[in-house]
Amino acid sequence: MNIAILGAGGVGSYYGGTLARAGHRVALVARGAHLEALRERGLEVRTPEGAFTVAVEAVGDADELRDVELAVVAVKSYSLAEIAPAARRLAERGAVVVPLLNGVEAADRLIEAGVPDERVLGGLTEISAVRIGPGIVERRSPFQRVVVGERKGGISERAERIAAAFREAGAEARASDDITADLWRKLAFIATMSAACGLARTSIGPVRRAPLGNLLIERALREVTAVGRARGVALPEDVEAKILGFVSGLSDGMRPSFLLDLESGGPTEIDDLCGAVSRLGRQAGIETTVHDVATAALSAGREI
Repeated sequence: MNIAILGAGGVGSYYGGTLARAGHRVALVARGAHLEALRERGLEVRTPEGAFTVAVEAVGDADELRDVELAVVAVKSYSLAEIAPAARRLAERGAVVVPLLNGVEAADRLIEAGVPDERVLGGLTEISAVRIGPGIVERRSPFQRVVVGERKGGISERAERIAAAFREAGAEARASDDITADLWRKLAFIATMSAACGLARTSIGPVRRAPLGNLLIERALREVTAVGRARGVALPEDVEAKILGFVSGLSDGMRPSFLLDLESGGPTEIDDLCGAVSRLGRQAGIETTVHDVATAALSAGREI
């Protein structure tokens, strides 16, 4: 498959490298020192299982690419507007566009930016991957999961083909018949972790040990699932119990990517995590007190 990766950060570079090693033709849209390193030395990929270096096409402008079948959008949610025009142009030339972003609105935002509706699939990934230097990316999580699916539901041949490509690249990947529910399940976990750890400015361990820490986590989680269900999302009855069980098993030092962004002083994805829960909750008439507070406090923190 001819694949373009829009966003050559940790996630984009990692999947670009593994897809290229699996035999797909991959082009990474990058810039600066990372672009130069990719052109000169290729991409070094480090994983818990070992390391490898692979040659990839690297361009500074997506308009240089032709015959792209799949455009994977792998930027932070706050950078989506910047990359959307490139996704639109690739889609207009025949590419299927799959966003692998946090939140539940990336596909809608791409369509609002002019990407043809019929060219956009829903998608998500669960992975910890970091670009640690020009031309070097490291996967730190033991897992690498990708889910893709038609936004209107059902399993399609193109979703199956994309999932198969990621499986060939080593990921645990599947085509979903309800990608909306999958996106909300991920949001329930990541927005909860972002609210709890972000407000406490610490990893999950101290939050769980705090007198009301577990209550905070549970309330944040139930707010997300309540909003999702009010919007007609078919979340399983046991989704809260499963997520709470997963959170209880996390290592004390686990820090969500939102907290890392917050501590670095750079932009965060608050608007597409807690902010989205708060906004969509108001639209649905659902109270989201924890996420309202998190959005207000953590957005204000960006201005200090």
